[in-house]
Amino acid sequence: MKQITVSVIDPVGLHARPATVAVNAASKFKCDVNVAFKGREVNMKSIMGVMSLGIPTQSEITITCNGDDEDAAIAAIEDILRAQKIIG
Repeated sequence: MKQITVSVIDPVGLHARPATVAVNAASKFKCDVNVAFKGREVNMKSIMGVMSLGIPTQSEITITCNGDDEDAAIAAIEDILRAQKIIG
């Protein structure tokens, strides 16, 4: 299992556009990918799950990957979210 904790820096938080970027990034991998915020954890491959967390800007989230390609998944997801200026 690989895990990172990051801060959301998008001024509006993890709203529809950045949530879609996150879901698309997570969906490319076979491993389980989850995102946790304020004690709730959801499948990061589900747009409805990610949106249900209502993650505002300056929030800390934890992304967890568990499975065969977890190393590649955690690195790629972090890179994509940083490149899109969603996380800092």
